[in-house]
Amino acid sequence: MKKNYTIDGFVDTAKKSVVTVVFDKINDGGRRIMPCTLNSELSNHNVPEVLEQREKESDHLVVWAVDKEAWRSFRIDTLVEWYEGQPETQT
Repeated sequence: MKKNYTIDGFVDTAKKSVVTVVFDKINDGGRRIMPCTLNSELSNHNVPEVLEQREKESDHLVVWAVDKEAWRSFRIDTLVEWYEGQPETQT
């Protein structure tokens, strides 16, 4: 994960805007670049207005994938980096 970027920081940022996550996929080991959000307006109201805080013991994060227009999840331990904004390239 990118230095000084926490999971709680990710959640806080994703509730406000689009965040791009880069992670390694479990099924085939490929790298995925996924723009996602936890913001209701940016997801066309597919994200509930009130989100429960993620369980601290959970090893997954569930997000609205902007590119797929669907819920997706990724394992925290496969996260390479995250940053605010859209990706420059998609895979």
